[in-house]
Amino acid sequence: MGTAAQVQEKNVNNSMSEEVLAGLSKSQKTLPSKYFYDKRGSALFEDICELDEYYLTRTELEIMNGNIDAIAAKLGENIQLIELGSGSSVKTRLLLDHLNSINSYIPVDISDDFLAEVAENLQGEYPVLDIIPVAADYTQPFELPRTKPGVRKIAYYPGSTIGNFTKENAAEFLALIADLAGEDGGLLIGFDLLKEKETLVDAYDDSKGVTAEFNKNILLRLNRELNANFDLDLFEHRAVFNEEKSRMEMHLESKADQFVNISDAQIHFEKGETIHTENSHKYSLESFKELTESHFRTVETWTDPESMFAIQFLESK
Repeated sequence: MGTAAQVQEKNVNNSMSEEVLAGLSKSQKTLPSKYFYDKRGSALFEDICELDEYYLTRTELEIMNGNIDAIAAKLGENIQLIELGSGSSVKTRLLLDHLNSINSYIPVDISDDFLAEVAENLQGEYPVLDIIPVAADYTQPFELPRTKPGVRKIAYYPGSTIGNFTKENAAEFLALIADLAGEDGGLLIGFDLLKEKETLVDAYDDSKGVTAEFNKNILLRLNRELNANFDLDLFEHRAVFNEEKSRMEMHLESKADQFVNISDAQIHFEKGETIHTENSHKYSLESFKELTESHFRTVETWTDPESMFAIQFLESK
């Protein structure tokens, strides 16, 4: 009989295997984008955020820096700040430095090792702040640490990650956040705005090939964790803008007719066939309000001078 940790790891791998095989059995093969973010994938995404072509992080930080006092004032005092998909928490430091009264900070991330490292670094910088990391798939219901009565829960979802969801799944996710935050809660969220196609494609297909490496890393993870045998040299990174659905799409295109073994299954790929690995929907302010208004009311919107990106503070209805 295995230990509790071994049993948990086996259950996680079984769930992963089921999701992966289900996606690769579709006519348009897919992989869940959440599996990008193992330790290497999380580090590669941090590298992407530093690229010249990847305007999103840079622009979001400019908006945060230029409006941080107003943003902190809107969030208020005596709050529990819950960051969903915390990454390295770079943007969060701005909030932690400017919030007048914060009860606790809860970084939530699917990558357990990366999260532990981030939380430890932050605790060293903010020794009196109650930092409680939660390793979880935040797209599913999960438990938050208990707080004293009167503490207001504010979810923080930066980086335009909401764009990775389909419109239908985004609506379901926002409902989950509304439940998490509660009646008096709020949501500080970043999202990417619609713009010219060339700028969008360059952001997801950079000249240094970092995004391509990030995209292919999901195959490396499947090789390692599901005993798959993907040959990365036989797959090509593709970034395309789907005008009908207002979204950037990332694909991995098979360069040959081939078979790939995953766990106990064998998957056939035709030459030119793709695996759809990620979406990044782009919104107007009007279309984003339509998405959020069932559960939240818009309190304030901050954008950059070129209207490339937006940050909004929403309150639960």
